Amino acid sequence: MSSRIAGAALVVVISLALAGCGGEGNDDGKKTIDLNAARGGGSGSDTAPKSSEEPVSSSSGGGKLGEIKGPDGVVVTLTSAVRDKGGFVTVGGTVANRGSKPYTPLTWRSKETEMKSQSSVSGASLIDSAGKKRYLVLRDTDGECLCTTGLVNIRPGESRPVFAQFPAPPASVTDVDFQLPAMPSVRIRISG
Repeated sequence: MSSRIAGAALVVVISLALAGCGGEGNDDGKKTIDLNAARGGGSGSDTAPKSSEEPVSSSSGGGKLGEIKGPDGVVVTLTSAVRDKGGFVTVGGTVANRGSKPYTPLTWRSKETEMKSQSSVSGASLIDSAGKKRYLVLRDTDGECLCTTGLVNIRPGESRPVFAQFPAPPASVTDVDFQLPAMPSVRIRISG
């Protein structure tokens, strides 16, 4: 467990070092994007439908926080959004293919050219609407996201676990929108 904590600390140091490369640092040094400055920025996220759901508190029992229905019968169910003492929020859940043909979510990956995995949820983000900030998935020293990778050929009827780790918004922020590229967003509540 201590190697995981050390790895998370290393990610924080690298995230702070890279904060000037693609986002604006806030007072905490976390990598975020000012949504006012990003409007019309061509990321495609402004065209995604807005969430109309009220956030639901996460529970240790794995209750459903939110659900995103995508194309071809793909459903992302979020079951946890946990803030930890290291300054991170980890969002977890499942992706299920309820359609009739295999699905590879290539549109969910980040548009960053240095990202190694081409089949991941690296393009996910947390949106703090009140604070007008977007929190991006963290990266490790090898250029890989701290998120689920290898999401290829999800067969009909198959379900796979997914997760993504983000810098934590300020402690006063509990309700955020979780967003995947080319998918509607969903309002979730952070616990912890």
